[in-house]
Amino acid sequence: MHLYRSLVAVLLHLAALLLVSSAQAAPNHITAKLVVEGPAAPGRGVTVAITMQPEQGWHGYWKNPGDAGLGLTLDWSLPRGWSAGDLLYPVPQAQLYQGLMNHVYATDYAVLVPITLPAQAALGQSVPITVKAQWLACTEQICVPESADLTTSITLGSGTADPRFDRWRASLPAPLGAQVHFAISGQTIRLAIPLPASLPLQGLHLFPETDHIVAYAAPQEFRRKGDLLLVSVKRPDLAALDPQSIAAVLRLDAAGGVTFTAVPGPVPTGGDLVEDHKGTMALPLLLLAALAGGLLLNIMPCVFPILSLKALSLARAGESAREARAEGLAYSAGVVLACLILGGTLLALRAAGQEVGWAFQLQEPSVVVALLLLAAAITANLIGLYEIAIPGFARAGSPKGAFATGLLAAFVATPCTGPFMAAAMGAALLLPVPEALMLFAALGIGIALPFLAIAYVPALRRLLPKPGAWMVWFRKAMALPMGLTALALIWLCWRLGDWPLAGGSALLALLLIGVLIGVGRAERQGKMVPKSLILAGAALFLLGTFALPRFAGEKPPETASILSAQPFSPAALAKARATGKPVFVYFTADWCLTCKVNEGAAIEREETRAAFAKAGVIVLVGDWTRRDPVITRFLSAQNAAGVPLYLWYAPHATAPAQLPQVLTPSLLAAKTES
Repeated sequence: MHLYRSLVAVLLHLAALLLVSSAQAAPNHITAKLVVEGPAAPGRGVTVAITMQPEQGWHGYWKNPGDAGLGLTLDWSLPRGWSAGDLLYPVPQAQLYQGLMNHVYATDYAVLVPITLPAQAALGQSVPITVKAQWLACTEQICVPESADLTTSITLGSGTADPRFDRWRASLPAPLGAQVHFAISGQTIRLAIPLPASLPLQGLHLFPETDHIVAYAAPQEFRRKGDLLLVSVKRPDLAALDPQSIAAVLRLDAAGGVTFTAVPGPVPTGGDLVEDHKGTMALPLLLLAALAGGLLLNIMPCVFPILSLKALSLARAGESAREARAEGLAYSAGVVLACLILGGTLLALRAAGQEVGWAFQLQEPSVVVALLLLAAAITANLIGLYEIAIPGFARAGSPKGAFATGLLAAFVATPCTGPFMAAAMGAALLLPVPEALMLFAALGIGIALPFLAIAYVPALRRLLPKPGAWMVWFRKAMALPMGLTALALIWLCWRLGDWPLAGGSALLALLLIGVLIGVGRAERQGKMVPKSLILAGAALFLLGTFALPRFAGEKPPETASILSAQPFSPAALAKARATGKPVFVYFTADWCLTCKVNEGAAIEREETRAAFAKAGVIVLVGDWTRRDPVITRFLSAQNAAGVPLYLWYAPHATAPAQLPQVLTPSLLAAKTES
């Protein structure tokens, strides 16, 4: 039977090739278009997409079509010195029909191709490029060879990128970043794929890139053994010589897929059969992890900027049991609602194909500018420059104020991940929406838990100082950390968009404070607030959040690293691991305070440099300050929702060791000795 299928596949391939070369022009059942992501920079490159839109009931094929079919072939006409890279396919679907297994796309998809430009290309010109595309379009009954001559132009210079490319990149398989081993026993190939035990799995399927290594229609068996996924697949009857490596894509369904190249090595036996493909960490345990992660987030550096707001509320919570409970509930409601909004927005964006992760909001310059304007207004209010009722901050002892404080606390405190939180948030991105929202709510309850405990436990409230005149001075003192937050946000604006964004947002903040002082003065004098001031304040806020970021420049260059860290990429990681030396990879962002504390306290230290130099450690750094689809996909493959993430690759290790989110120099030095 396997021999019959192989012969059928060969005949179909030959027939398809002959038809493609001799077919006459006819309406295509798959519409193809050539799309460029945006302007290109000389010496660098730009990505283009071949978008494919099958008619209802028709499908196209992956690079390895399976038992029958034909993938996309491209014949480029590019200017001299330009070159096209390998085709980047999205994760395919498995289609079984009459005993044949094909790897197909039955809905719209895009194949991405990187185009490299020479360094001497002149800026300002628009360069046309052309490609002749050929493919096979099929239904379950018939196949038709199709082709199209596609043309577009690439502009050399700067400009905005096509937002659809974020969605298309999200469909690509993520680089696994861990060594996969395979072993051949008779007619069976067994693979050991390192995947976190907490990673939910559903709809698993292995797609080998090399043709005829496996029997495509044969059942595939998946078992779990700790952090290893064990896969068993059958070889075809007419198998070629034993392969030296196996390149493949593993579909994880809701998680998309991962890509890897397996090499011969030890593959354990046994393990638990993956029957429901939902991973080994139950939802109750994930909820406890989210709750504990939120609780511990209160002592992480990420929460320091809003401690001043919480401190005033904590001080007022002892005034009466009724007021304390009202503020405690209002604050908790604000925190939980913010976590649900952030989590729901994140899930919606990912469902729409956007490559975003936890803390996506601080990767947007408009959000950072809005936070800066808010922090500047709060600072001026705490100092006493004006006394108007900004919800949540100027009005003492207000449940509405506690609610708004909770909203801001969660919004600012959640970008970084801490202990327990990483596994829960990573799972939340893969679980169905109801379960995922439960995890986000549990995170919010964990963040609010200390304040909620003070509100409902009289013994804890009695430990707080009695309300009095000291609170006026305390409030002014709390303007210092909030002012430092505003300065930090100006610095972050600089990191996101250089001086045009930083200087412009700082100027807008000063103007907004001036408007608020004018409003406060009018209120003190019992006068009606001029509509011009209200309109001016609204205009400044809208200008900062929507217009100003459009004029931001490029991110300034990175400062020199003591460890001589190189930028992360899957290729750089593979090259570093091939040397046989230890590899330390850390993922950071300028808006992640935990990341920056770890870098100052443990990573960028002379003693760490000396230990790494002695052991020959190669250091790679992934900067996630701005959106980076490659880093986002890699984080997802590691079951990480955000940063910080620290990975240690021991020489010749199968999988990396994930280090804690709080580092010390001794911990890193100890890794070089283990």
